[in-house]
Amino acid sequence: MKPIKKLSSRNTVLLGLITATLSLFTLSACVTNDVQTNNTRGNFEALWKIMDERYCFFNEKQVDWNAIHAKYAKQVNEGMTESQLFEVMTNMLAELKDGHVNLYTSFNIGRYWSWHEDYAQNFSDSLERKYIGKDYLIANGMTYTILDDNIGYLRCSTFQTTFGAGNLDEILFYLQPTRGLILDLRNNSGGNLTAAEALAARFTNKETLVGYMQHKTGIGHSDFSPLEEQHLKPGKGIRWQKPIVVLTNRSVYSAANEFVKYMKCFDGVTIVGDRTGGGAGMPFSSELPNGWGVRFSAAPMYDREKKTTEFGIDPDYKVNMTSEDFQKGKDTIIEYARTLLSK
Repeated sequence: MKPIKKLSSRNTVLLGLITATLSLFTLSACVTNDVQTNNTRGNFEALWKIMDERYCFFNEKQVDWNAIHAKYAKQVNEGMTESQLFEVMTNMLAELKDGHVNLYTSFNIGRYWSWHEDYAQNFSDSLERKYIGKDYLIANGMTYTILDDNIGYLRCSTFQTTFGAGNLDEILFYLQPTRGLILDLRNNSGGNLTAAEALAARFTNKETLVGYMQHKTGIGHSDFSPLEEQHLKPGKGIRWQKPIVVLTNRSVYSAANEFVKYMKCFDGVTIVGDRTGGGAGMPFSSELPNGWGVRFSAAPMYDREKKTTEFGIDPDYKVNMTSEDFQKGKDTIIEYARTLLSK
């Protein structure tokens, strides 16, 4: 797959990061590791060392990784089963509270999902179906329609696919007669960063500084390259010129989190809903001596104010779905967005 070269940096982006995939389940790149003994202790130490040398958010999360080692190393012994070792390792990784950190085995995937599971969902499949009706259109995995108050509605539930320029032209052309657009990003957990760039590029008419990126340059917790600027160029083809409201919840993560970061830089864009889930570290991967895979955040990204978005991005208007509206068959967040666009 050829990259969509919308997002540029003033320095060379290492290891082809701009075309990397940000998702919860896809391994993105490989990092070699010193050979460790393939036994219980060796695999534990290999995992701890990989994270110690390559993970990028120790400082932001104020994690004492040496103390974490002391806590979990004493739980490891050679009489453990694979399942028991997996549990100890997964619990150790969970101390980082990072949805991009995973342990992959043939029998299970270690994951940390509390970044969205511990919060209100603020989305309903049944209400979404009610709003889009039966005659909605579908293109590249996105659904879209025109609501009865002449407001466009575009549902983007994933960035796992790459959006074709022709598809985006057709969608925006169809929605052009409307007064404004609701772009529902809720429950979008990420995918291909180039897809997020391609869609966001349709909402700006000028090249825009949207954030910064760094890369690991050494094994120290603070060993990073200087900040590299991220720029988004306008997309070719039809571009949206009317107000737009982007809907978010805690399950907006990874590449979708980056998309919200871009959109907050553009005129005429309002973010409504809940704080996003975060996930601002470009994921890399490595392997343990026993063949288990480990994924981790390795290249941190920041907003245009040089602030981390690893912990999520606040909306312009924080709105939660209410049980009263749900009983009435209304989506509180969509209705709030319609009110904004009606004004």
